[in-house]
Amino acid sequence: MRESVQASTALWSRGMAAVICAQFLSAFGDNALLFATLALMKQQFYPDWSQPILQMVFVGAYILFAPFVGQFADSFPKGRVMMVANSLKLIGAAGICVGVNPFIGYTLVGVGAAAYSPAKYGILGELTTGDKLVKANGLMESSTIAAILLGSVAGGILADWHVLAALGACALVYAGAVAANLFITRLPAARPGQSWRFNAMTHSFFFATRALWRNRETRFSLVGTSMFWGAGVTLRFLLVLWVPVALGITDNATPTYLNAMVAVGIVVGAGAAAKLVTLETVARCMPAGVLIGVAVVVFSLQQALLPAYALLLLIGMFGGFFVVPLNALLQERGKHTVGAGNAIAVQNLGENSAMLFMLGLYSLAVKVGVPVVGVGIGFGALFALAIVALWIWGRRH
Repeated sequence: MRESVQASTALWSRGMAAVICAQFLSAFGDNALLFATLALMKQQFYPDWSQPILQMVFVGAYILFAPFVGQFADSFPKGRVMMVANSLKLIGAAGICVGVNPFIGYTLVGVGAAAYSPAKYGILGELTTGDKLVKANGLMESSTIAAILLGSVAGGILADWHVLAALGACALVYAGAVAANLFITRLPAARPGQSWRFNAMTHSFFFATRALWRNRETRFSLVGTSMFWGAGVTLRFLLVLWVPVALGITDNATPTYLNAMVAVGIVVGAGAAAKLVTLETVARCMPAGVLIGVAVVVFSLQQALLPAYALLLLIGMFGGFFVVPLNALLQERGKHTVGAGNAIAVQNLGENSAMLFMLGLYSLAVKVGVPVVGVGIGFGALFALAIVALWIWGRRH
């Protein structure tokens, strides 16, 4: 395959360092912008149930553009694709700064993120290969989670100080990500010359979707990662409402600190997965998935800050150990069948459909008045049972 020709035997290279740096800045901006925009909505008296809608328009862009972004990533040098995508994020963040409706501005950021994701993961298979691909995914996830950690905290703290300053800082960070993309090694396009007609592109995407869902290993990975990220984004919004109810704290910063503990845990879990799990032993990650749901149930019952921090750290560790091997499995198998960009686009469709579904249920539960603690307990229990079912199904097949 043309993609593998460019892969290096070394894990670190100039191109890999530039990708990790660009990813850190882009993810930092994403997470800071979310909390800054939520603070803006709070300042402008948007109802509580509208908060998940903000994330739903973001993931809606992933779903709408899923048939096209994989081919876009594979048809051009992926470093340049990442630069264009970060430029869209910059425009969206700047728009919110100057008074554009937050839902419109955040939708544009979502379009940029949808285009960015297949390129950022697909380029890993072009810069490295084999067993080092799991380690490269660990670096990518660690960079992402460090950005979630720092970006979430920065967004909350800056928003408590000045909402407009927080939004402006997000735009500057996206500008830094655009600049970092210029230093990524210019690799040849993985699959140039594909048709750009609408019918041909949608046919190509749905062919890739069908191929990946029919394969036992890639289907297992798609289901697992979709469940994880759907649960992760729901937990983030659950924390925003859980903190004032369970802890009596009403600032913008405390939910970001708690989200940061999940981020720290994922870094630790991702590192452990890189050392203990290979593509041949992916099933080792499944108990961690079950324990995520159990820990969420226990967390929802807490009424003190210290045990809440500890449990969210634990949830993050289980999450990192669970999702990193599944990502690597999909990239490796997808690269040799439908192309890495198409594989990640299909994954994004699954993950963001799960996010949209779970956020919709969460928003509905809040709107009809279900207590936030009850939402957390039900959410954790259902997630644990779903992972158990996936584990049993995987073993039988």
